[in-house]
Amino acid sequence: MGKTGYYLLRSLTWLLHRLPLWFHYLVSDLFYFVAYYIIRYRRDVVATNLANSFPDKDKLERERIAKNFYSHFCDTIFETLYFDWISEKEGKRRVKYMNPELLNAYLDEGRQVLAFFGHYNNWEWFCNLPLYTDHRLYAVYKKLKNPSFERFYANLRNRFGAIPLERADTFKQLYDDHRQGIPSMSAFLFDQTPRIYEIKHWITFLNQDTPVVLGAEKIAKKLDAVVLFLYSRKVKRGYYETEFRLVTDKAKTLPQYAITDTCNALLEQQIIEQPGNWLWSHKRWKHKRDNS
Repeated sequence: MGKTGYYLLRSLTWLLHRLPLWFHYLVSDLFYFVAYYIIRYRRDVVATNLANSFPDKDKLERERIAKNFYSHFCDTIFETLYFDWISEKEGKRRVKYMNPELLNAYLDEGRQVLAFFGHYNNWEWFCNLPLYTDHRLYAVYKKLKNPSFERFYANLRNRFGAIPLERADTFKQLYDDHRQGIPSMSAFLFDQTPRIYEIKHWITFLNQDTPVVLGAEKIAKKLDAVVLFLYSRKVKRGYYETEFRLVTDKAKTLPQYAITDTCNALLEQQIIEQPGNWLWSHKRWKHKRDNS
């Protein structure tokens, strides 16, 4: 069933790609109406997250952000399907990197680069990054249980040459590259919720006590890597701009948690600027801090 499901899914995306993206957005608008008004997909979760994150905003403003989120969320689903067959030319047009020379300068020096980014804008479209560099790029991910979706997303992330790298294998691969003098950039979605027994560090994020994952920071410090943050903005529907922001080029020298804290502060800044574009349906705050 794994192979069958995969080929059915890719056949569907091939058929969908025959249609222009504006048509996809028409269907996305229909999905938005169903998800928000009829199914009410995780409406309570989104409302609670927004109320706790923006206590200074009134209910009408939070509802406006919620509607923007559902519209954007539905757009990302269809954008992701569209990306499966997108051309190089359109791939570069849809997501522009404003300063790829910063990344390439470190890679040309032979450095290991870790790029942090969140579930913000369309994170799957960032897999067009190999169009802006000749160096090795890894897309770090957590393996999916469904073999059809696992294979589909692996193919999607490899669309322009990024190498899917399972999270459990990341340090070994990067350490081997480091020993062999092979420069690479690894992209980490870092705004995950850690399992309760893994929680070692809390921050104040969007006005709430928030546990954070530390795996990417640990890898960066062990390799004394360069750490960049992918700071993106949505220009308009179907168009994004991304800027590399330097967090450190000497990860080993920074105090513990400094990298994670800095990247979360940058993500928070992004969210405040365009609040509807983050994944508000995620149960980010399901763990509560014990202050006893």
